[in-house]
Amino acid sequence: MAHAPSKPDITAFFDPATFTVTYLVIDPTTRVAAVIDPVADYDHASGRYSLESAKAVLAAAHARRATITHVLETHVHADHLSAGPWFKAQTGAKVVIGARVDAVQSVFRTVFDAPDVSGTGAEFDLLVEDGDVLDLGALPVTVMHVPGHTPACVAYHIGDSDVFVGDTLFMPDFGTARADFPGGDARLLYRSIRKLLAMPEQTTLWMCHDYKAPGREGYAWQTTVGEQRRSNIHVHDGIDEDTFVAMRTARDCKLAAPALLLPSVQVNMRAGHMPPPSANGGVYLKVPVSLAG
Repeated sequence: MAHAPSKPDITAFFDPATFTVTYLVIDPTTRVAAVIDPVADYDHASGRYSLESAKAVLAAAHARRATITHVLETHVHADHLSAGPWFKAQTGAKVVIGARVDAVQSVFRTVFDAPDVSGTGAEFDLLVEDGDVLDLGALPVTVMHVPGHTPACVAYHIGDSDVFVGDTLFMPDFGTARADFPGGDARLLYRSIRKLLAMPEQTTLWMCHDYKAPGREGYAWQTTVGEQRRSNIHVHDGIDEDTFVAMRTARDCKLAAPALLLPSVQVNMRAGHMPPPSANGGVYLKVPVSLAG
């Protein structure tokens, strides 16, 4: 008997403030859905926080008569705040992340003096390992552990041929993720990328970010394994591990910190929750200060 096609209905929502792509992924048979890497709107200069971007995703799910059961986080993001808790409150969805989030929490709970952070990933509803399979209605969601950008990075292979890669890869003309955050490792990143690029060439890869490489007119977030292997400027076929590591290490030394690094990590290591209120009832994000040099 021939294998029945297994293709999700995918809608992308691009957030120009953080260059992040959130995905609504629906099983067309059962109308069960997942949201991948949802963005909460946050202005660091004013401390104002809102959920307009998340509301647009939920409205789209309602319009398509879809029921959201999972929020799939690819990693602890350093460039936007997660709207995962809001989706959980609105829909009952489980917030999912890679099991090695404990390593990320263990570092940053010290950096931000955050004793409320478990260091075990207990803030999340479901911790997943490489090879785990979740059910999204009739669609399988296979977890791929792809460390390098962070120790906890995962990709989600949904259905037959759609993979949501998080920050591991960018569009071919922009390259690959940085590997200089605590726990990052350029050598592991290369191996994770080659794991992704060992999939069939027609496999569709969905990016978490796009920064519009010089010379390109519009933003883009969809490519294929074959396109990445042929033309990714950092890691196309023929680039060996040592060459990639040397390039990535030299490049990372010149990169500025992401604009929302400090608030994002504090919130996202708590599964998208703000820190607990202080004695005066206010909620505060911390800025560690160090003397240059």
